[in-house]
Amino acid sequence: MGNDHSNFRYTFGIEEEFFLVHPRSRTLATSVPRSLLHACRRRYGDAVAPELLHSQIELVSPVFERCDEAYDEMLRLRRGVAAIAAQKRLRLLAAGTHPIAAWGEQSETPKNRYRSLMEDFQIVARRNVLCGLHVHVAVPEAVDRVALMNRVMPWLPVFLALSTSSPFWNRAATGLLSYRQAAYDEWPRTGIPDHFENEAEYARFVELLVGGGAVPDSSYLWWAIRPAARYPTLELRICDTCTRLADSIAIASLYRCLVRLLVRRPELAPPWTPFTRRLIDENRWRAKRFGIDAEFIALDGGKPVSCRDAVAQLVSAVEEDAEAVMIPADVFRRWVNKYDLWREFVFDLLSERLSTVMAVVDEVVFKRMDRRVASLLLNQARVQNPMRVTHQEIAAELGSSREVISRILEDFSREGLIESGRGTIEVMDFDGLESRSVM
Repeated sequence: MGNDHSNFRYTFGIEEEFFLVHPRSRTLATSVPRSLLHACRRRYGDAVAPELLHSQIELVSPVFERCDEAYDEMLRLRRGVAAIAAQKRLRLLAAGTHPIAAWGEQSETPKNRYRSLMEDFQIVARRNVLCGLHVHVAVPEAVDRVALMNRVMPWLPVFLALSTSSPFWNRAATGLLSYRQAAYDEWPRTGIPDHFENEAEYARFVELLVGGGAVPDSSYLWWAIRPAARYPTLELRICDTCTRLADSIAIASLYRCLVRLLVRRPELAPPWTPFTRRLIDENRWRAKRFGIDAEFIALDGGKPVSCRDAVAQLVSAVEEDAEAVMIPADVFRRWVNKYDLWREFVFDLLSERLSTVMAVVDEVVFKRMDRRVASLLLNQARVQNPMRVTHQEIAAELGSSREVISRILEDFSREGLIESGRGTIEVMDFDGLESRSVM
């Protein structure tokens, strides 16, 4: 067993990068007024920061102990900065890459560090039209962060797969679900870190780079995970920016629990071999390519494991740690009663999950729902065509969900069987619809 750090809180912080886009076209802004950042800084201080390109902005959280605090604060920042951007006729877009942005049209933020990066890395820096999610988790002082980093590394592809949001690049579909990772690989000192025995060995490597003039300090090591230079944290850097805030918080919480688990149970990490780093990188490629549909190589030589199974195994492994750092049940119930925002968040999640379950049940139990919908439309159209009826009314009539009915009606529209408007449906092809109805 590892050392007892049961009272350590494993506090965490989040950094989210966003694109600034024009409200109607959603095209990437090539020129952003300086007043936007100034207004954000006046209201939120250092919680808002510029990024390498003019068209990007970063939200930096305070230190959190609870995931509900993280959600509330990051929601406040997202909404507040979005409101300021709207005053400047801009909007925020949360994704790892911008679908239709052309990198050659972008300019760097006028800041000495960014000018230096542009000068040093040339086209590689100019092509960096990328946005990511970074998560910091505090580590007990007595724990070697580099040794801990080695233990966490096998799970990095899982976190990438959970966050993929960058299938497009330079106005083209890439065939990858995280092209951000592929583009970021152009930079030096990115991807999966090399294996260092401990912090002392890592520090010697940094000294060699600094002494050789390669980097000014360790913040220029941009690996997918690293011991933070300014904070006593282990920083996760592999994730794309998540469109949904709930996904960002879920990933941060899962990573936090994993760090805690591997501090208290270091023996659970697979042993490091000469093949380990390359196998992790192979799994990172699979996550880049397929996202949550990836199948990962088992580092111990066992059967390959699907990403979904890997996530399930990870969630199961950190159950005790989640109970220790997440919200106790009694506190959860108090918040539901006390806080409107928390209650809305919980109920939205429940509603989403319920809709999904209902859709699955419909498709499993009522496999020929399309025939039942076709029959109902025919019967009503013979009385009145076009008919005044909503998707929800059809769903209620047939004991289905609105989502399933909407999907079937969209299919009928594409086939030219019906035309659907706001609250109206007109049958265009009675014979075709008859062939789809119950016999």
